Amino acid sequence: MLSAPDDLVKLAVALGIGMLIGADRERTKGAGPGRGAAGVRTFMLLALVGALADKVGEIGILVAGAFVCLLVVASYRRSRETDPGLTTEVAMLVTFFLGILTMRATPVAAALAVLVAVVLASKSKLHHFIREALTEQDAHDLLLLLAAAFVVMPLLPDRAIDPWGAINPRKIWTLVVAVMAVSTAGYVALRAFGSRLGLALAGLAGGFVSSLATIAAMAQRAKRMPEQSPAFASAGLASNFGTIVQLAVVIGMLSPGLLRQASWPLAASGAVALIAAAIASLRTVSPPDGQSALAGKRPFEPRHVLGFVAILVTIMLLAAIARHGLGEASLPWVLAASGLVDVHSSAASAAQLAASGHVAPHTALLAIFAALATNSLAKCVVSVVNGGMRYALEVVPGIVLMVAAFAVAMAIT
Repeated sequence: MLSAPDDLVKLAVALGIGMLIGADRERTKGAGPGRGAAGVRTFMLLALVGALADKVGEIGILVAGAFVCLLVVASYRRSRETDPGLTTEVAMLVTFFLGILTMRATPVAAALAVLVAVVLASKSKLHHFIREALTEQDAHDLLLLLAAAFVVMPLLPDRAIDPWGAINPRKIWTLVVAVMAVSTAGYVALRAFGSRLGLALAGLAGGFVSSLATIAAMAQRAKRMPEQSPAFASAGLASNFGTIVQLAVVIGMLSPGLLRQASWPLAASGAVALIAAAIASLRTVSPPDGQSALAGKRPFEPRHVLGFVAILVTIMLLAAIARHGLGEASLPWVLAASGLVDVHSSAASAAQLAASGHVAPHTALLAIFAALATNSLAKCVVSVVNGGMRYALEVVPGIVLMVAAFAVAMAIT
């Protein structure tokens, strides 16, 4: 039974999904006797059939599904000589299932419909990218990234394996995947948008994933092309701004009172990070061979990624051993050690303690600063070891000034 107005809204969304996907198919099916079988009206009805079938129940879904399958077969038989592809037929099935999903999870169905429409509309760009822009090495590295994320990572234990509780294989490997992903994003952004805009976008987005991973990924590129160190340093420094924004979100969600106290330190450090990134960007000089040369020959170097993680694991072990010997009575010291890898989890811990009243807001803010400082120290070490002195001289001063700005603003507020 339909219950207005909720079900009527869902049916309207289903019709909108069919119209969205069908609009692209209508545009590509052409005109005249040889045109495609399914257009905007067909897709709207398919989505509506799926939504109504869900309301009828399992029998309705089975009957409607069988009918849609017959339509798909008929459509392919009609168009296989002029268009042997299956895009329209698959889109018909997807639209039917999205109609069903609309009645169960409307926002998810709408989001997926937009994604499907984008994929359908990007036919020429996707074909160009796969056939011409994507090299064999790019495809190899992309498969390596997918294997690292979806094959290796789920198999790793999600617990500490050392006596000091510092080395969690899955968390460490997550950072490996983050470095690969950020480096790949920078590679694609460079080739698509150029040195300044592409790197800025890659760096800023990378900061929301892992600023440490972003700085390490850019360090790898800087080591291969030291003359372009300012460009890669600008992206690395821009990632710090993403980290500061995410810190503000994490703290604000868990402890609004602590966010009010941390607002000026966060604003000051974020402003310094942006200024440092802008200054490095102004010193960027485009290479004579264009943005593809700046992107390099491959998205990432696996041995450099593993070298970065080896350095990080060593730092974590030394910090854990020192913490074990000196005790964990001090909250700033404990969170400073955990902040070596992820400053946001340390900030979340401090914010939760402040919100529950276990620690004073000032102590929690001091702990967040300690985590930010140790995380920044790790970035500086990675910059020197992975990127070389030219890259480090661009990155380290900006990081130091960012931490100093946080400390000064914290002291005067």
